[in-house]
Amino acid sequence: MLKTGLYVSFLSILFIACSGSGIPETAAKAEFKVWGNCGMCKKTIEKSLAEVEGFYNIDWNKDSKMMSLHYDTLKTSVAEAQKLIAAAGYDNEAFMGSDEAYANLHECCQYDRKD
Repeated sequence: MLKTGLYVSFLSILFIACSGSGIPETAAKAEFKVWGNCGMCKKTIEKSLAEVEGFYNIDWNKDSKMMSLHYDTLKTSVAEAQKLIAAAGYDNEAFMGSDEAYANLHECCQYDRKD
């Protein structure tokens, strides 16, 4: 019985130690608006940051049009995230995607652009 209790305690400690979020102490949270329409937009918008070092917990909500993410302040910035999203064709609060990038979006992803 004692061995089982020690085993459970050991596994609990191991789980807690390994279950960190992977977000560095130098991370900050950001939220900003990104225009888009659908689930395909979500995939493209999130993918534009997913493979870039320094971005974590990337989530774009298609209903609210809000991007939420954490970023390592020593490696990148909110402006860099917004530039990368714009390069993928999606306008946001700070940057507009190029007309070419927007035209390359799937037809259902071509949202009404702001002026």
